[in-house]
Amino acid sequence: MNVEAETERVQLKESKEVVPLSTWVLISNLKVAYTLARQPDGSFNRELAEFLDRKVAPCNVDGVVSMDVVMDRSTGLWSRIFIPTGGANHGNVGGGNGDGAATMPIFFYFHGGSFAHSSANSALYNTVCTHVARHCQVVVISVNYRRSPEHRYPAAYDDCATAVHWLAAQINSGNHTTWLPPTADPSRCFLAGDSNGGNIAHHVAVRWARDRTAGISPATSSLNIVGTILLIPMFGGTRRTPSELRYDGQYFVTIRDRDYYWQSFLPLGADRDHPACNIFGPNSPRLDELPLPPMLLAVAELDMILDWQMEYLSGMRRAGKTIHKLFLREATVGFFIFPNTLHFHLLMDAIKKFIRDPGAASIGEEA
Repeated sequence: MNVEAETERVQLKESKEVVPLSTWVLISNLKVAYTLARQPDGSFNRELAEFLDRKVAPCNVDGVVSMDVVMDRSTGLWSRIFIPTGGANHGNVGGGNGDGAATMPIFFYFHGGSFAHSSANSALYNTVCTHVARHCQVVVISVNYRRSPEHRYPAAYDDCATAVHWLAAQINSGNHTTWLPPTADPSRCFLAGDSNGGNIAHHVAVRWARDRTAGISPATSSLNIVGTILLIPMFGGTRRTPSELRYDGQYFVTIRDRDYYWQSFLPLGADRDHPACNIFGPNSPRLDELPLPPMLLAVAELDMILDWQMEYLSGMRRAGKTIHKLFLREATVGFFIFPNTLHFHLLMDAIKKFIRDPGAASIGEEA
């Protein structure tokens, strides 16, 4: 009997029992597309990756209208903006504007795809951002940052930081009134993202805090980043952690996958202890004195890089930062994609609590 084959069949059966079938099918299809775009010589086939990535146009669906806005023509930076249109902020997550009317926070969303895949107009992330906008009653600005390996570090960070500065400039000039609803509240902006997008959210928050501390951020009191939301953020380092060794290849992602994408994104010659990857590594700057906003960290029990996410949690707490943990048992990467799962609704509930009061002590939970 082929013991390895039998073990693989048992692992596959156990995985399907844990992961909802719809999630399993979609992520497995994504995995195939991702693998096909990676060439044996280590290069990346962008044309094939784009061909396999289904795109959708902005539209009005499920109580959310979307539109595309160009932010920087010199780099081709644009974003898709999602605005809820149905009801008066159901779920009571909004604040007030002084006259009793509810207001909507603004989310900058940085999509996943290991820095190399997906776009703001990918069908997958169009759906994710529509869900977030509708369930949480927030304006979502999904940033279409440049991707690796064509554009390595720090291109993605630069683009996402530019998007935040762009909105600040729009508010200063008054141009935001042509597309941003009057109920949107720029004084309550959040940085959010999944996978490598969670990594980007961290680094943009750090940049914003440093610029504000140095007095070089846009001179506006209207735009304020009050929280960061990191969904299964992509962190790492040169050593192998127990969760990496335990879940390597069991739930969609392999160590080889992660190594490939870090090598494609980081500067040539850099290893995974680069500050972009290993937040509290030997080469990373201290964050103790930096006024970072409160954070919500959502982690999945079966994510291969869970240990790196938990080290991020511990490091932030040692640095004296406010960080809430949402630990989702029996969840894998992609748990937030479908709205018909308990994990999805637990996440939406946690985000709504976080929006109401980012500093509250009762946001994090294990479920």
